[in-house]
Amino acid sequence: MSEGSQSPVEEHGEGRPVPRVFMVGSLVALAAFVWLVGLLWPGLEERIAGLTTLQIGLLASFVAGLMTAVGAIPIFFLRRISQSVEDAMMGFGAGVMLSATAFELVLPSVEQAEAQYGGVGMAILVLAVGIGLGGGALLALHKLVPHEHFFIGPQSGADPQKIRRVWLFIFAIALHNLPEGLAVGVGFGGDDVGDGIALAIGIGLQNIPEGLVVAIALLSLGYSKAAAFGVTLLTGLVQPVGGLIGAGAVTLMEALLPWGLAFAAGAMLFVISHEIIPESHRKGHEAQATLGVLIGFVVLLAIDLALG
Repeated sequence: MSEGSQSPVEEHGEGRPVPRVFMVGSLVALAAFVWLVGLLWPGLEERIAGLTTLQIGLLASFVAGLMTAVGAIPIFFLRRISQSVEDAMMGFGAGVMLSATAFELVLPSVEQAEAQYGGVGMAILVLAVGIGLGGGALLALHKLVPHEHFFIGPQSGADPQKIRRVWLFIFAIALHNLPEGLAVGVGFGGDDVGDGIALAIGIGLQNIPEGLVVAIALLSLGYSKAAAFGVTLLTGLVQPVGGLIGAGAVTLMEALLPWGLAFAAGAMLFVISHEIIPESHRKGHEAQATLGVLIGFVVLLAIDLALG
C-alpha cells in the first residue's frame, strides 16, 4: 500500500463526519445493551432450552451475521467517518473477539478436554494443537485466496483498479466471517448455553463496525445506499454457513468438541492478530485503537457475567 492511499471510509470526501456525541451515545448504548442482556437472559434461556445444538448454532450465527447489516445503517445518515473513529471501532471489535476467544472458546475447550481425557496436560496439548490447526488453516486460506487486507483502502479515482481493490477488500470481510460463524456454531456444543450466547453476542458486536466500513467503501464506488446496504448484508450472511458447519460437526461427534473449540480459537486469534489490530494501528491512531480494545474486552466480559 502506498503512502498516499486512503481507507474506504476516508476516500469519499462528501457528507458529514461522525460527531463526538455519536461516540458518547455509542458507549451509553453499549452500557444499556449489557444491562438489557442481563435482564432478558432468564426468559431467553427458557425459550432456547428446547432447541438442538444445530438449530441454536445456526440461529445464533444468523443473528450475529445480521449485525453486519445493522452496522451499515448509519450510511443512510453519514457518508464518511474519521480515521481515528474507524480505528477505535476496529480496536473495539478486536477487544470483543479477544474476550470471546479467551472466555467462550479457550476455557471451555480446556474444560471439555479435561473431562474427556482426565488430565490438565492432555487438555493443554489439545488446546495447543487445536489453536495451531485453526491459525494454520486461516493462514493457508489467506495465502491461497486473493483478497485485500483489512481496511487497506483503494486508490483515489473511479478506475478498474480501485473497483477491484474495494471488492477484494469486501471479499476479505466475507472470508473472515466464515471462521467467526464456525466459532459460534461450535460454541453451543458444550453444556452451558450461556457460553454460546455470549460468543454470538460478541461476534455480532464485532460485526457492526465492519458493516459500516464495508458499506462506506461501496458508497465510494458510487453504489446507491440501498445497494451498499444489500451487499453488506450478504457479507454477514456468510456466518450462518460457518455456524452450520461448526454446530453440525460437534453434534455428529461430541469427542470433537474440545478440538473444535480450540480450532475456532486459533482461527479467531489469527484474524485478530493478522488483520484487525495491525490495520487499526496503521494510520497513527494507536491510542484510540487500544482504548477500543480495552472497552471491547470489558464489554463482552460484562455480558458474560450478566449471563451468569
